[in-house]
Amino acid sequence: MNNKDNPYIQLTVAMCRTGILGYGGGPSVIPLIRHDAVTRYGWLTDDEFGETLAIANALPGPIATKMAAYLGYKLKGVRGAIISVLAHILPSGIAMIALLSAVNYLSGSKVVGGMIAAVSPVIAVMLGLMAYEFAQKAFKGLGKRIGAAFLLLALVLLEVLHIHPAIVIVLFLGYGTVHYRILAKKQKGGTA
Repeated sequence: MNNKDNPYIQLTVAMCRTGILGYGGGPSVIPLIRHDAVTRYGWLTDDEFGETLAIANALPGPIATKMAAYLGYKLKGVRGAIISVLAHILPSGIAMIALLSAVNYLSGSKVVGGMIAAVSPVIAVMLGLMAYEFAQKAFKGLGKRIGAAFLLLALVLLEVLHIHPAIVIVLFLGYGTVHYRILAKKQKGGTA
């Protein structure tokens, strides 16, 4: 038997390829898996692939890993499923470990520390400018008194009461909706 005809080697090569090239999560990997499973190796027909994809979408968990497990199981049973899943997840797992090791190693570096120290003020200025622009828009839309009151209210909610920022945003969006409707009614009544 030729190595190219060996299903274990085919599974390993195909799933390593999808694990390495599949940037952007499961949906971006599906075309790669389809190409190998249907076009390159002929493990499934297009209809079978579509049905398998539909079932995999209905189940919880990462879709690419489920597809790898199914293809491995279809070809070589439990052993094939294990080999297929490992071949799919190991490349990205090894890359994550290598990158995290590099980050941990370099985090103590004076050069990296200097780079981070140089970038931190830039980020602070950018956030400050964004906050200033938002405050200007609030003052323009609500007036200086109400805008300042809401700025102070947001500060108290976030820093004193420690309310989650998402809740504060939802509260202010809710107020903005009510405020907008009141203004719209006033303008409608004033033009009539």
